[in-house]
Amino acid sequence: MPDCLYAQFTQAHNYDNTPVGTNQIEVAYAYAHANASVDTSLIVTGAKFDLHQGSITYTRYFALFDHQLWVQGTVPFAGLTGSVSGTKIQGSVIGTGDSSYTISALLKGGPALSLAQLSNYKPRTIVGMSLAISAPTGTYSPDKLLNLGSDRWSFKPEIAISRPFGPDQKWQCDLYGQAYFFTDNTSYRGRQILRQDPLPGIEEHLSYSFTDNLWVSLDGLYSFRGETVLNGTKQNDSQSNFILGSEANLSLGSRNSLVLQFSRAIIHQNGPDSTGVAVKYTYTWGRDYK
Repeated sequence: MPDCLYAQFTQAHNYDNTPVGTNQIEVAYAYAHANASVDTSLIVTGAKFDLHQGSITYTRYFALFDHQLWVQGTVPFAGLTGSVSGTKIQGSVIGTGDSSYTISALLKGGPALSLAQLSNYKPRTIVGMSLAISAPTGTYSPDKLLNLGSDRWSFKPEIAISRPFGPDQKWQCDLYGQAYFFTDNTSYRGRQILRQDPLPGIEEHLSYSFTDNLWVSLDGLYSFRGETVLNGTKQNDSQSNFILGSEANLSLGSRNSLVLQFSRAIIHQNGPDSTGVAVKYTYTWGRDYK
């Protein structure tokens, strides 16, 4: 199931300019249902998996050479149950998932601004980049099929272009190019060695701001490759996945916001046939916030 989590979107408006000195705490709940696979090297026909996950994320925005940067850390807690139709195979696990850490920067079009300066700022095309790292801190047992951790590191570099357009710049298009790189899992199903090729992807978000406090987006993610090698033997399981989703972001004042997300795998060749929903609450504080 950890591979299902890789299919989650980078949030729309993720590279918007945010006041320096800002801190954010995000509390989230997500539910995902998949019936295709536990991981990309093991397709289970008739399988049904249900994941309930809570997470806590801290983000800090700051300035470096007049460019906006931010760092982020996430710790997930989850419960996973699974079964295979027509068999007595079933199980469950509760524990922590793999923690993740991200550093991001706006390279062009996103100067480091205070809250007061940002109130007079007119958004323009932004170019940003980030590096997300997932650490093998989650619950993992080599002799079990169901695991919340992946027992390997992953690295996801990403480059982004965000452009507002239309009357009053109510529309915005975000385009992200990304790729996952994985270290080996040397205790896969016991003592086997699992290797995986990079899993690149292209992500798009088209959003519309109905008011200053509410925007809604249509999201799409296409990922491909990611073939696995088990004990030196290629598994011929190169992926081709297309996920469609939507997001609504409601600001409840200067400090509070609420996000609702939905995603569905439309194409899932050697990837999970998954459906997911998420609810996120964010509290913001810092310099100049009242």
